[in-house]
Amino acid sequence: MKGLMYLIRQMVPYRGRILLALLLSALTISSHIGLMATAAYLLARAALHPPVMDLMVTIVGVRFFGISRAVLRYLERYVSHDVTFRILSRIRVSVYEAIEPLAPARLIYFKSGDLLSRIVSDVEIQKDLYLRVLAPPLVAVLVLLGFGLFLAPFDQRLPFILAAFFLLGGAGIPLGIKALGQSSGERKVKEKARLQVQALDLIIGMTELISFGQEEVYLEKIKTTQKGYSSAQRSYARLSGLSGATLGVVSNLGMWMVLVLGITLVGQGKLGGIYLGMLALGVLSSFESIEALPMSLQKLEENRAAADRLWELKESKPEVEETSKSSVASVRSEEIPFPLLASPALEISHLSFQYEQSETYGLKDISFEVPLRGKVGIVGPSGAGKSSLVHLFLRFWDYHEGSIKLGGKELHSLNSEEVRQFFGVVTQKTHLFNATVKENLLLAKPQSTDEELFEACRRAKIHDFILSLPQGYESQIGEEGLKLSGGQRQRLAIARVILKNAPILILDEATTGLDPVTERDVIQEIFDLMKDRTVLVISHHLPIMQNLDKVLVFNEGRILERGSHQELLSAGTLYTQLWERADIFRSFYGFRK
Repeated sequence: MKGLMYLIRQMVPYRGRILLALLLSALTISSHIGLMATAAYLLARAALHPPVMDLMVTIVGVRFFGISRAVLRYLERYVSHDVTFRILSRIRVSVYEAIEPLAPARLIYFKSGDLLSRIVSDVEIQKDLYLRVLAPPLVAVLVLLGFGLFLAPFDQRLPFILAAFFLLGGAGIPLGIKALGQSSGERKVKEKARLQVQALDLIIGMTELISFGQEEVYLEKIKTTQKGYSSAQRSYARLSGLSGATLGVVSNLGMWMVLVLGITLVGQGKLGGIYLGMLALGVLSSFESIEALPMSLQKLEENRAAADRLWELKESKPEVEETSKSSVASVRSEEIPFPLLASPALEISHLSFQYEQSETYGLKDISFEVPLRGKVGIVGPSGAGKSSLVHLFLRFWDYHEGSIKLGGKELHSLNSEEVRQFFGVVTQKTHLFNATVKENLLLAKPQSTDEELFEACRRAKIHDFILSLPQGYESQIGEEGLKLSGGQRQRLAIARVILKNAPILILDEATTGLDPVTERDVIQEIFDLMKDRTVLVISHHLPIMQNLDKVLVFNEGRILERGSHQELLSAGTLYTQLWERADIFRSFYGFRK
């Protein structure tokens, strides 16, 4: 219910448009009633062969209702769909604003397919909330009141007959359909979401499934889910057909009841015979206003299930609590060196961190400094806590024990977006959007000129490759950069960091996926970029550490060793062991300091 109330609140700003759409819908149906009733009256009068002039008003009335019905129908569809799309747009923006702070810490608890289903399919379902759930009963009430007042002068019983059959068709049938449906609307939403999750997982994990020979097992799982979804759709379709047929019976019964009463009144001399067809066809036409009501409760159930899934996203609390106002002024990438960054650029004191309260510590009592324009390396086995430290620097997660200071200011006191302006990051997993090469590069610096883009790509050793593509920098690279190799994606990420021109560089396995020769060239460019910047290098390729001021050796979330490359080699401890394992790669590197 909270989900539905949240969606209804999104409609409030458009209440004026909604009222106009309701009025136009009621007038459209009234024009239909007027057309059918006036046409029936005209035929009845014409059968008596009156003077033509006596029929002129009625003829004009038929033309008026015929034209007005078409015009009002167009206006009603235009306004109602306009307000529906505006509401959907507002919901989409609201959902995005809710999930943006959740990335990446909280969003990892949602499967990518499930998240996509929520923000696309579940939002799209809400187009029926106004058109099929909220508007129809209000329009039906307006039509009932208006046409009931028209019927009352002919006989006081006619409005009550109309109201009784409206109630039967607009409330009795929906309740019966809901009882028969057994939550088919909710089941349809959940089965569709489950199918979308599995389909996306299949596409993303195709390589792994084929490698381990599990593709048939997973396909069978999808087939089972597809059967469940198809069953829910068939059930929903049967209910829709049954509701339409039942409403047809009710509307015709209503017309016959009015017709029988009208015949009785004609026999008693209380009603002129020429009005009989007018009343019967008018009543039959009025049931257009409740055509959408028999399935309204099923639609409501479907909307509620989708709304609950959206509300689950909305009520998720972000991992990082933002300050209401940052103490750091806005900066631009060209303002280098950044006067706001005092030395040390980064100061970490007794920092401990765990992802969940029940988990062991990913970092435990970490303390070190990165001087302004200093070059610090971090090495260690996988799972030692190196990437966790980067996540904390970028405020993807919050720490609660110890301290991290950026230019002398506690990271907790700074706004996340402003903090990230100071960092240029290349990680081992590069995210690229299904857009052009140019659009992916401009994420780093939207105001960049073409020449700046070209220069950044030249330095990342990818400019010539981009020019070889069919549309050059305007070439589409596919979802997650699917049309590029792993090394090309990584070089594009490096070009993006070069373009951003941030004062602090974080290279987290930045050369993953590059061949040794290209890796050597790219790292040399990175070293050139390091000048006058603060650099933090996380890598398993230890020869890079020869060019850094200090190296920290992490293991199991702690700093075991610290010192320069030569000092650590002389100590003969863990760093020496890691260096000896990397001996095979040394011949590929000849970096200048």
